[in-house]
Amino acid sequence: MNTKRPIREEEKILIQFLLAKLNLSTKEYPIAEIVEEYEGSHMGSINLNNPDTDLYDSDLIQAEYTDADKIPVVISLTKDKNNRLLDLDFWKSDFSRLIQYPNPEELMFE
Repeated sequence: MNTKRPIREEEKILIQFLLAKLNLSTKEYPIAEIVEEYEGSHMGSINLNNPDTDLYDSDLIQAEYTDADKIPVVISLTKDKNNRLLDLDFWKSDFSRLIQYPNPEELMFE
């Protein structure tokens, strides 16, 4: 079962940064104060308190960074078909535990 908890400040900062890269704001995409961890937060992925996970629409933005163990990580901020934030998803290429949460200035964009 996934754990619900208050959003962490570092998560909120990262989401705000990603939205700003798209010239979007939290007025258009409000950030939930309660989130749900996926897989016990093994890789850092969270659901933004959106129960409509089957309504995935698209990634708003993707970024990459390198974790402290030199393993690449892909971050996706997703939205649902109702145009609400869905997930902040982390995918580490070797599926290992996330070691260090990224700072916005560490992110790379294509």
